[in-house]
Amino acid sequence: MANQDKVSIYAVGDVAVTRDNPESAFSYTAPVLNEPDVLFGQLEATLSQKGTPKAEGGPQRPHPNVASVLKSAGFDVMSFATNHTMDYGADGLLDTINIAKQKGITLVGAGKDINEARRPAIIERKGIKIAFLGYNSILPPGFWATAERPGCAPVRVRTFYEAIEPHQPGTPSEVFTFAYKEDLQEMVEDIKNVRPLADIVVISMHWGIHFMPAKLAMYQQEVGYAAIDAGADLIIGSHPHILKGIEVYKGKVIFYSLGNFAMDSSVTKSWPHVPSRWRKHEVLCNFKIDPEWGATYPFPADSRKTILAKCIISNKKIEKVSFLPVLINKLNQPQVLPQDDANFAEVVKFMNWSCEDQELGTKLSPEGNEVVISM
Repeated sequence: MANQDKVSIYAVGDVAVTRDNPESAFSYTAPVLNEPDVLFGQLEATLSQKGTPKAEGGPQRPHPNVASVLKSAGFDVMSFATNHTMDYGADGLLDTINIAKQKGITLVGAGKDINEARRPAIIERKGIKIAFLGYNSILPPGFWATAERPGCAPVRVRTFYEAIEPHQPGTPSEVFTFAYKEDLQEMVEDIKNVRPLADIVVISMHWGIHFMPAKLAMYQQEVGYAAIDAGADLIIGSHPHILKGIEVYKGKVIFYSLGNFAMDSSVTKSWPHVPSRWRKHEVLCNFKIDPEWGATYPFPADSRKTILAKCIISNKKIEKVSFLPVLINKLNQPQVLPQDDANFAEVVKFMNWSCEDQELGTKLSPEGNEVVISM
């Protein structure tokens, strides 16, 4: 950056590069990703060849050399608090942390036990200390860490259903979700503990309703507000594989989901034979995989729209938060969009609609090739 008094953080959504030529995932974004002082992302796959799959067939996993590709792309810190943390058991998790560390990438949100999973990463740039913490609400059984077990830092959630029309059998129910009080309190304690040690505190949350446009789960505001009340300055959401809205709470920005960024899928290997679990996603979330995209990017059409979040720090405070509209092409490569590209307006329109649909009251203002969030 030209101004040496300012520090920049860029953040992207889900990253799981499992293709044969991993460098190609960042062919169009490498220059932008190497701009900031700190680049953050969500790691969605183990980087280890160790361990055995927890599910039959096993999810895809990158070769360990992908860690070098991620470092070359610019990543400094990534959250590994995800529903894939334990896909290959403790061996895969612990080896992934070690591989990333060897390449100079710090992982947060996961560890050999709950203390390590809740440990912050504090990165210093130009005299500014930035703390990162990662948490996960999308939790298969046994994926959260305990005092004796590896896993991720949890914010578990209880779900309740109430019939909207009790006298009409089979009609839809209203869904209520609430965070476990003990997990919420531990997150709050983590933030309060790191607050005196850092100028800026960034929280990564793996949460929300996947594939469904706009819709937020009730617990997300409960958790997001609690984090900010405890001292967080910025919340970066991931998991839904689609953009969600942005909210400003007490002057702090919550990105409910940055969507996919460089997200290869195991479905491409079996296309056009799609796993039954994926067909369930299509039915429940009302989307259909475009046959022309299935072999490269088998996600909903709206999942091609994504963003790169930007945060500028000045005088040890967040001065500006914005985002760059990004479009994922047919080869599953994200491309940052200039304002004169028609797709730029489409991404902004989708984000505006996502905010309006959930009544978040967010004001977005395009300025050049970025979109500024009114704080």
